[in-house]
Amino acid sequence: MSGTGAPGASDGSRPRWKRVVLKLSGEAFAGDVGYGVDGAIVRQVAEEIVEVRRELEVDVAIVVGGGNIWRGMTGAGAGMDRAQADYMGMLATVINALALQDTLEQLGQPTRVQTAVHMSQIAEPYIRRRAIRHLEKGRVVIFAGGTGNPFFTTDTTAALRAAEIDAEAILRGTHSGVDGIYTDDPKVNPDAELLAEVTYIDVLNRGLRAMDSTAITLCMDNAIPIVVFDLLATGNVRSILEGRSIGTLVSQ
Repeated sequence: MSGTGAPGASDGSRPRWKRVVLKLSGEAFAGDVGYGVDGAIVRQVAEEIVEVRRELEVDVAIVVGGGNIWRGMTGAGAGMDRAQADYMGMLATVINALALQDTLEQLGQPTRVQTAVHMSQIAEPYIRRRAIRHLEKGRVVIFAGGTGNPFFTTDTTAALRAAEIDAEAILRGTHSGVDGIYTDDPKVNPDAELLAEVTYIDVLNRGLRAMDSTAITLCMDNAIPIVVFDLLATGNVRSILEGRSIGTLVSQ
């Protein structure tokens, strides 16, 4: 997987990939507080998105999580019906999507929010062809509401949407200082090693913390590479798209 033949390798004159899905965890939006939306963090992320859209002319679609507001598994663990708890989580992702949309548009970046759960007063319904057209017109598209179905994570949403819109890669931003995929939890095991590259099969067989197994399998079936990286390290998104080795690359 290494060398000039690495998936998405850039020759320095063009971006590594022309269309990507950026997967953002809801927890990253919360900053140090751990819950809610930290405006400074959202603006930092938005500025990086605007930079790569304008200067590298990369089509950017975004899938947002909602864990900073509500996580379905939390409700299920407290005895709530799992499907009902997941629907609540889908609504939480819409709050994050609207916050990111507002910040992007303050920076002059045309943006559309599309939701899998219909709420026509605040966002478009998810329509594949319309999403692709928005990207072709230079708009950033934010996908909210997960897949619209309970029992699926926003990781799976990112993989599904990437396949649907013909994205060339998924950039999965982490938070809390984790900068890629390790052989073990680096917060618990100081001897855990950062993996620069790993295959889909290894991620599944070794139970590595990248994305959930459904998302990994979907990416493997559609040959969509994944880069797991530290979202909150300034400049990482651009560095990845310029071909630098940042975080961990998951591919065939």
